[in-house]
Amino acid sequence: MTTVGPPSDSLEGPTLPQITPGTPPDGADRPRILRVAGPLVEITCPPTVAMHDLVVLGAARLPGEVVAIHGDTATIEAYEYTGGLAPGHPAEPQGRPLSVQLAPDLLGGVFDGLLRPLAGIGDFLTAGGPTTVEPDRRTWSFTPRVAEGATVAAGAVLGEIGAGVQLRVLVPPNLSGEVTWVAAAGDHPSDIALAVVDGQEVCMEQSWPVRRPRPVARRLPADVPLNTGQRAVDLLFPVARGSTVAVPGGFGTGKTMLLQQIAKWCDADVIVYVGCGERGNEMADVIEELAELTDPRTGGRLAERTVTIANTSNMPMMAREAGVHTGATVAEYFRDMGLGVVLIADSTSRWAEALREFASRMGELPAEEGYPAGLASQLAAFYERAAAVRTLGGVTGSVTVIGAVSPPGGDRTEPVTAHTERFVRCLWSLDRDLAYARHYPAVSWSESFSRDAATLATAHARAGDVGWAERRGRVARQLAEADRLADLVELVGITALPPRERISVLAGRLLREAAIQQNALSPEDAYCAPQKTAALVEAVLAVIDRCLELVDSGIPADVVEGVDFTPLLRARETAGPAETAPVAVARDTVLARLEEAE
Repeated sequence: MTTVGPPSDSLEGPTLPQITPGTPPDGADRPRILRVAGPLVEITCPPTVAMHDLVVLGAARLPGEVVAIHGDTATIEAYEYTGGLAPGHPAEPQGRPLSVQLAPDLLGGVFDGLLRPLAGIGDFLTAGGPTTVEPDRRTWSFTPRVAEGATVAAGAVLGEIGAGVQLRVLVPPNLSGEVTWVAAAGDHPSDIALAVVDGQEVCMEQSWPVRRPRPVARRLPADVPLNTGQRAVDLLFPVARGSTVAVPGGFGTGKTMLLQQIAKWCDADVIVYVGCGERGNEMADVIEELAELTDPRTGGRLAERTVTIANTSNMPMMAREAGVHTGATVAEYFRDMGLGVVLIADSTSRWAEALREFASRMGELPAEEGYPAGLASQLAAFYERAAAVRTLGGVTGSVTVIGAVSPPGGDRTEPVTAHTERFVRCLWSLDRDLAYARHYPAVSWSESFSRDAATLATAHARAGDVGWAERRGRVARQLAEADRLADLVELVGITALPPRERISVLAGRLLREAAIQQNALSPEDAYCAPQKTAALVEAVLAVIDRCLELVDSGIPADVVEGVDFTPLLRARETAGPAETAPVAVARDTVLARLEEAE
């Protein structure tokens, strides 16, 4: 991971790979810089310039974006440090919006918010410096799937690429016609033409504007569960493929740890991890762990099916703002191949802060807490890019968006958190008290929700797990009852409660410690397969039912509470990630001890 050293708004990367240097036309109408105020640059505006067009500035060819046009003056927000720029320096409009090069080469790479490679460029990034390291142009095994002379539509499969995940070469969305040539099977780099369609060359690599969603045939209902391997999520607050999740939590509640675990263990085909405005050391940890982790699906490195976009807190404002759009574009690129993609944004609060800074520099009237009035629309547009879809090529793909939210002081009424809760399907709210009690993941069962739960209950029933909805309902009710009684216990003590309510308190502890809690550092418990989750929950519920039967039969509650439940509490770590037999043994051991207590 590249170490970031310069102060805020002075960290920059190499020049954009998609910008082709050229000599601007001579003449009096040549665009020139009029004023420089930090990242804000004003230039003379030729008639051909449009909003959001890319402009390169000065001899160093610093990239920027048109954000306002007033008469013959265009305002540019630079993506890099503007030190050295001065009035009179040249400006070159590129005639197109900010676009990125999409290719299989992205897998396993680490990039900045403009999708420029960060690997191997040294400890510091210099503004406007030359591209010292080219993207890794690997060769890929190509197998054609269409014959010369065939007529293809947009999104049709031209061939397949041999990789850790099944990748495809597709006809671009704006192209259709007759295939006049197809490359032979073999190894090819991503920037070499593999087919000619309607007179245009098609290669693995494609360019696409980051702020424009890629087209699809139609959106589909999100009704297939995304298994994250985290019991608290998969059991209580499940998410569907193509749905949206917000993860709000204050400092120290474990947001980054939870998102890293989901990136490692969820059953998506491709992970796009966007570190937006986070600390550099946290991003370094993510990259190092992904590089070392073995992919349980392929046996290779997990990083080989992960795209990491690193926009640390001291990267420029506009690069941070563009990072989430870049991540969404990369996710849609792999989605169009028929893959399930998870886009993780950590965190959307830092992205919103970049929007606030941008609005302030532009002189926009501030809304609540200084955020721009269009904050809600911006958040909605970002989460709207999540979907399960039928692609133009007729296959099914999905993008699931999981966004962390960092409310200042844990205040969930602040604008970013409040607006985000309106647009997402699932909320995994992290509780400070649970986190400080070393309960991981610290997902609050009283403040979280999942609007996908009812739909996914039907999906689980179709898959053969007809008891999923009942288990989830019982656990939720038991945890809520235990929370209600916790306040009474603090006031009057546990011995003042009736026997059944004392067992309810015990039941809450058993569920929390034996089923909900998880050890992210344990090789046996960091990931939990659905069958192990079901076995743990059913074992705990069976023990709770027996405890209630005993107190109903007249056995004192303190006798039941005195039984050693250790085998049940340790079952989650004695059983392997997908094992159920050790859980059954632990259940039977505890039930036998309860019989002895009787």
